[in-house]
Amino acid sequence: MAPRLFITDFDGTLLTGERTVRSEDIDTLKRLRRRGIKTVVATGRSLYSFQNALNLMGRTIGSDGFPVDYVIFSTGAGILNAETGTVFFQKDIPAVEIKTITDYLDRERLDYMVHKAIPDTRCFMYRSFGNDNPDFNRRIEMYNSWARPMDEDFLHQKAATEVLAIIPPLPENMRSDLIARSQQCLSQFSIIHATSPLDHESIWMEIFHKDVSKSRTTAFLVRKLGIERKEVVSIGNDYNDQDLLEWSGRGFVVDNAPDALKKKFETVPSNNHNGVTRAAVLSGCL
Repeated sequence: MAPRLFITDFDGTLLTGERTVRSEDIDTLKRLRRRGIKTVVATGRSLYSFQNALNLMGRTIGSDGFPVDYVIFSTGAGILNAETGTVFFQKDIPAVEIKTITDYLDRERLDYMVHKAIPDTRCFMYRSFGNDNPDFNRRIEMYNSWARPMDEDFLHQKAATEVLAIIPPLPENMRSDLIARSQQCLSQFSIIHATSPLDHESIWMEIFHKDVSKSRTTAFLVRKLGIERKEVVSIGNDYNDQDLLEWSGRGFVVDNAPDALKKKFETVPSNNHNGVTRAAVLSGCL
């Protein structure tokens, strides 16, 4: 069955190390759309952060400058229709459940940030335990206008898009143990871990509503579009893409992905060498 939807991760997959998108990959997305194949970006970024990244490149969502039909953002917490500019799907963590998450992170003494519900996801409150955590501090500096220290009274009265714990680099066995323990203690939520897009070493552990992930949100989208799972091609570069890659009819990783993922999925050239275009060709989309 021919592919009908092509979905790509953004950072480290479509976005190059120079923080741009190669013209060849842009042309590939245009060609896919001309062939009637829906194009989707699925990113861990908030919609604000994603739009800001495009603005820095002089590109606009949905135009020929960045030709996609949909943007799945915040790791699946929301979907934007690029043509209309409207968000038609979102999943937030209810206020009554946030304390369960923050109590656990407090016990573990993990530095974390609580991001407000869509459309205000760029705004967050944070708690630091004084750990040696440069990646955490760097992110606060980057979004200083939107960040403020934890306010307990406000925190548990409002829904949130996600709670993000940022953990300094750990050996693989300690990293796995931490993720497994967190998934057990917070089993009523969706926990997705990834390598930091800032220092490329720290661990970002993102905690969402139980129904949020790239694969679950893509499944909602394809049902809406009348597309079958086996007609979906996906490409990514990190652990937060793994569920989508496994769910898709065919999944690829770029060569700059962790070795553990390259052992599981077909590998194409890196984000700096048109891996997205190669995946489109190998999958039969082009």
